[in-house]
Formats: sequence, C-alpha cells, structure tokens
Amino acid sequence: MSKRYRIGQIVPSSNTTMETEIPAMLRLRETIRPERFTFHSSRMRMKKVVKEELAAMDAESDRCALELSDARVDVLGYACLVAIMAMGHGYHRISQKRLTEQTIANGGAAPVLTSAGALVDALRVIGAKRIVVVAPYMVPLTELVVDYIRNEGFDVIAYRALEIPDNLDVGRHDPSRLPDIVKTLPYQDADAIVLSACVQMPSLPAVAQVEAMTGKPVITAAIATTYAMLRELDLEPIVPGAGALLSGAY
Repeated sequence: MSKRYRIGQIVPSSNTTMETEIPAMLRLRETIRPERFTFHSSRMRMKKVVKEELAAMDAESDRCALELSDARVDVLGYACLVAIMAMGHGYHRISQKRLTEQTIANGGAAPVLTSAGALVDALRVIGAKRIVVVAPYMVPLTELVVDYIRNEGFDVIAYRALEIPDNLDVGRHDPSRLPDIVKTLPYQDADAIVLSACVQMPSLPAVAQVEAMTGKPVITAAIATTYAMLRELDLEPIVPGAGALLSGAY
C-alpha cells in the first residue's frame, strides 16, 4: 500500500494558482513514484498586492497554521512569497519557526516552510550566484523582493516588474508570455532564472521552454516550494517536466 501524505497550504484568499500548480507537480510525481498526496488549504484575506494588505494578511497566518494542523497535515507551505519578503530581511525564518510552534502547541506538529524561504534555499541547492528575476508586482514591491534575495547572498543582475496590482489579475497572466519577457533580460550572464518570484503568477507551462531557450536552470516559487515540501517529507525531490531543480539532479 503506497503511503499517503497530506499537503497543507496557507494561501491568500485571492490566490488561484498554488492550489493548481503544486497539486499538478505532485500528481506528475505520482506517475513515477508510489507515494500519494491529498491537498488542504486555509486562506488569509488579501485582494490587492500592496504592503498594507500584505502585513494584515500575514497576521492571519497563525490561524491558518492552527486550522491546517487540526487536519493533521504532514507539511505546511506558506504560499505567498511577497508577504514574507515585505516584512523585512530574513523574516521567512521567523515565520516558519512561529507557525511550526503553532502546530506543535495544537498537538498536530508539522514542519512549516514558506515559498520565500524555499526560493532562496533552491537557489543555494543549484549553486546559483547571479540571477535574473521576473515578478508580477509593482516596482516598489519588486524592489523589496530583489533586496530580500540580495540580502540572502545572491547577485540579482536584472529584474522585470510586470506591475500587476490586482492579485486575481496576477493569476490570469498568460504563462506563454514569459519566454519573451525573459528575452528582455541579460540571462546569458546569469547562473539561473527566477521565472516567477510569485506563487500566484502561473509559470509551470513555460518552464521547459525557457530552460530549452536559455540553457539555464529555471526556478519558480511554486517549483521551489514543491522541492522543499518533498525534502521535508524525506521523499525524493523529483517531478517530471518541472525543471532542473526537480529533475533528480539535486
């Protein structure tokens, strides 16, 4: 009998992508490995991707961790990269520790990871130093994200802010536009491409194309989160068609 794992996600109320891309990747993994997954979410209110709404939303994450630990999930992912990065340098470590403690106090201990922490950890895993970044946010928030990544020790040599303020519109962004967006960046000088520094901007369908086009490893917030979840569950971090990080090379 194959082992079943419960995947918990703390998501912004307007997020429509993390509950499609992470299950899509883990369903692909089910085609080549015996483990099976179910998916469970709790939501924090957020409509506009602005600093004030992000801070108010983050305050709801403790409730979400409690709710998901009621379901005795095996791992929790905090699925909003910019909310964490907008709270100040290194905040993903504070958030992960606090929310994990909530699950322990509730008798449903489970590791909590954040898409923000997963992204910077993924860049370390693949040995990237110089990166280019695509983000859907307005310029000031994109600069916050870039500054956060730089503070973690990476050289962001260029970035593109798509300036989409409404989170539902971010989820409607057509991933087929991403290859041409990457062409506007000096990716030739980078070690890796962060194709979506956002868990709401769909990117999975474009990953293989951008890797083939550029010859560079492509990371997204969703791919990094999936990798981190599999590592936390002590499972082989491999998903067919989900880019270099999940190829089995790492």
